Amino acid sequence: MPAMLELPDLPNSLDIGLKVLLVAVAALAAFLVVRTGIRVGIRHLLDRSSAESGGDVLPPAELERRVTTIGRLLVRVAGAVLAVIAGLMVLNLFGIDIGPAVAGLGVVGIAVGFGAQTLVKDWLAGIFVVLENQYSQGDVVRLAGVDGVVEDFSLRRTTLRDLDGTVHTVPNGQITVASNMTRLWARVNLDVGVAYDTDIDRAVEIIDRVGAELHADPEWGERMIEAPTVARVNALDDSAVTLKVLGQVRAAQQWAVTGELRKRILDAFGREGIEIPFPHRVIVSRGGAADADAAAPAADD
Repeated sequence: MPAMLELPDLPNSLDIGLKVLLVAVAALAAFLVVRTGIRVGIRHLLDRSSAESGGDVLPPAELERRVTTIGRLLVRVAGAVLAVIAGLMVLNLFGIDIGPAVAGLGVVGIAVGFGAQTLVKDWLAGIFVVLENQYSQGDVVRLAGVDGVVEDFSLRRTTLRDLDGTVHTVPNGQITVASNMTRLWARVNLDVGVAYDTDIDRAVEIIDRVGAELHADPEWGERMIEAPTVARVNALDDSAVTLKVLGQVRAAQQWAVTGELRKRILDAFGREGIEIPFPHRVIVSRGGAADADAAAPAADD
């Protein structure tokens, strides 16, 4: 008799198919839940950080960009993890031993972790920069010893352009201290030196008047929050009495306002006869006439 064809076990195949479908649906549902949770959690953290720093620090467009940037990365990582787990579960349903696969993934994960630890460090640092709202594009910052304007920012690196126009690329993992010089407001911090024989009260009065006039100027007043004034006698230097001048200005305006204030103070001091000191050198000659005679050239016979 001819050999009979063996038919597949339909109930068993249908059962495996249903289980595979269930795993896929569960993985998809878990992915959607994780994606929604990540986006909501990140938005909540950024909203709270923006509220603590000030409402004008993080505009809605910038907030949306940061949520999208971090959310996309975390969602991709979560999706990859869920896909690997679902794939291993499906292989197990077909009776394939997944023990060696799990062990192999562990070895690969360790190797990748050692090889890409710098890259992972940069990404993690970039995530915290965004979540903590340390700086944004357009801010003037100091990162890893470099001062400049933030031209571009990603989770891996920050691009700065300094006053010379040089572009610096700073990996986020190398940022240990981020100094933002344009957050909400800034301060005029100027040292003004006058000669020791100057009437200090009069010099203070002139500087305060110049600061008030600068604040009242329509062109400059909108850049300032308060008029610069003399805060104290800051130092007694070798050739000058140094006065500390402080004043609050709007973000990124401290350099322009300080330059204009310095120019007006110089002009006012010139009109009022206040001396801007300069180093003096005193030369003491020892020895008297005997040394002078010895130094004179000998007369011809």
